[in-house]
Amino acid sequence: MPMDFRLRRLLDRFGATGSMICAVHCALTPLLLAAIPSLGLSRWLGDGFERGFVVFVTVLGLFSLLWGYRRHRAFRALSLLLVGLAILWAGAYYPPLHHQVIVHAIVMTLGGTLVGLAHVVNLRLNHWHVHDASCAH
Repeated sequence: MPMDFRLRRLLDRFGATGSMICAVHCALTPLLLAAIPSLGLSRWLGDGFERGFVVFVTVLGLFSLLWGYRRHRAFRALSLLLVGLAILWAGAYYPPLHHQVIVHAIVMTLGGTLVGLAHVVNLRLNHWHVHDASCAH
């Protein structure tokens, strides 16, 4: 298996896992809000961490899925990623969505789930692609 293919597959798996962890984090954080200060977790679950994670997910997702798109030329994964990232950025930076706890949790969970699904779809598209005479590349 070529190194390029293994790296692309590893990035997609890493991105999908991270996005799903992000979605779980966003879904559970409102339930843990009362315990966060008493456990000293405010620093880890605060706005700075969340915004930094959104930037990280954006860079990783765009790099990985644009790389995959160049190979399989299917827009499905990239469209899921772009919608998911738009939702994540709105939830992290748009004050009406960011300051309402339940709405914020729903928005961030939805965005994280879409980004995770985009990585899974990209992984499947890269894995199922068969090079034959009908290939466009």
